[in-house]
Amino acid sequence: MDRYLSGHQLARLVAIDPGARPYYRALAGAVRSLILDGRLPVRVRVPAERHLADALGVSRTTVTAAYDRLREQGYLESRQGAGSWTALPDPGALGTENPWIAAGDDGLLPLHCAAPHATAGLPEAIAYASEHYPRYGLGMGYDPVGIGPLREAIAARYTARGLATLPEQILVTTGAQQAIHLVIMMVLAPGDAMMIESPTYPHAIDLARMRGARIVPVGIPEEGWDLDLFASAMRQSAPRLTYVIPDFQNPTGHLMDDAARAGLVGAARRNDTTLVVDETWCELAIDEVPRTAPLGAFDTDNRVISVGSASKLWWGGLRIGWIRATAATVRRLAVLRAAVDIASPLFEQLVVTRLFERIEETRAERRRSLGASRQALVAALRERVPEWSFTVPQGGGSLWVRLDGPAAGPLADAAACHGVRLAPGTWFGVDGTLESRLRLPFTQPPQVVEEAVERIAEARTRGSYGARPAEPLTPAL
Repeated sequence: MDRYLSGHQLARLVAIDPGARPYYRALAGAVRSLILDGRLPVRVRVPAERHLADALGVSRTTVTAAYDRLREQGYLESRQGAGSWTALPDPGALGTENPWIAAGDDGLLPLHCAAPHATAGLPEAIAYASEHYPRYGLGMGYDPVGIGPLREAIAARYTARGLATLPEQILVTTGAQQAIHLVIMMVLAPGDAMMIESPTYPHAIDLARMRGARIVPVGIPEEGWDLDLFASAMRQSAPRLTYVIPDFQNPTGHLMDDAARAGLVGAARRNDTTLVVDETWCELAIDEVPRTAPLGAFDTDNRVISVGSASKLWWGGLRIGWIRATAATVRRLAVLRAAVDIASPLFEQLVVTRLFERIEETRAERRRSLGASRQALVAALRERVPEWSFTVPQGGGSLWVRLDGPAAGPLADAAACHGVRLAPGTWFGVDGTLESRLRLPFTQPPQVVEEAVERIAEARTRGSYGARPAEPLTPAL
């Protein structure tokens, strides 16, 4: 016999604030939460609209709108004359009240990841790559340092940004992640000190641990980098390598000015440390910001190695990155890289080569899309969770949010039960720090971030934050 709920039974379960507005959205959200946390099993028949309306003391139109919303999102299935049953949506349709809202592979809205959707120019670039791909068929099909046209395009972009660069100074890699890995393997021996910002990109921490490095974190204050702290830490710990993100730092969003860049390179010179500069976000200014030169422009003794990527500007699926260093360093890295994968895929290199030709169009497109999503995220947080604080960055892809208590991990667990995967602050630090922080990206469309904040607010209201979460299965990007 089919299981079912009466109107009064479901009304007792949802427990909605009578002042909630719009009420139909609150009702739909409450039912969705019941399904996601298992209190309302799948394949249970829900009461007819008029019965639930009577039990809640609202109009039938309100319940109809709530049921319609749940059907659109995939949480109700209905058949004419037979009623409606609770359901779980397909992973690709979770939260889809319009085609912009997409979930991750685990069925949760992917707010743990800051990778944006593809830009409008990608299809044409793919067509270009398809057309030119056969031209390379007479050769080996790979080049350990990268194809010439792409290296020329990357070098030209560095030159345009204020750092004169030759193609011989560029090594194309399979993403920025591989680029960082290669540099760490070349520079560090097990036991050497590696200085990082705190917070920082989580996979840089992972790579340092894999190499057996001694990690030296240096905190970033609310207003940005403190050069005295950096110089003092360099002097005391003598790091062989220092990893920094000066352009819309991930996750804080800070932008380092030229004076600080010159000071940082000077401190590295005095303390004989190699600077690895992650420029993954450097092209993603949203507001008008002062023009800054690449960190390598302040380098006088070849100790700055720059890393870039196609993933944030164009698309996360383009696993193409690069290293900018001296020609001699590029040759050393190419030899080291040969033990890993020999070369990056030719097709993707051709795609990125074409995309470089329209880089300013892409930057303008990103300014519009990221700006709209940032505005939506800021407004939603200020409305739904005014107790949280943050500084709105001038570019990049995320807000670095301070919670009203050290509960980022438990909140992430509770949010997962409400259909959102989050990146707690502990991912971005070492030794379990940053538990009162949360990184919230605005690289998804406005509808997604608004829906996500609504679910986070529900999780915060309903969730129990008693236990620390298990180690996350999915890394933050």
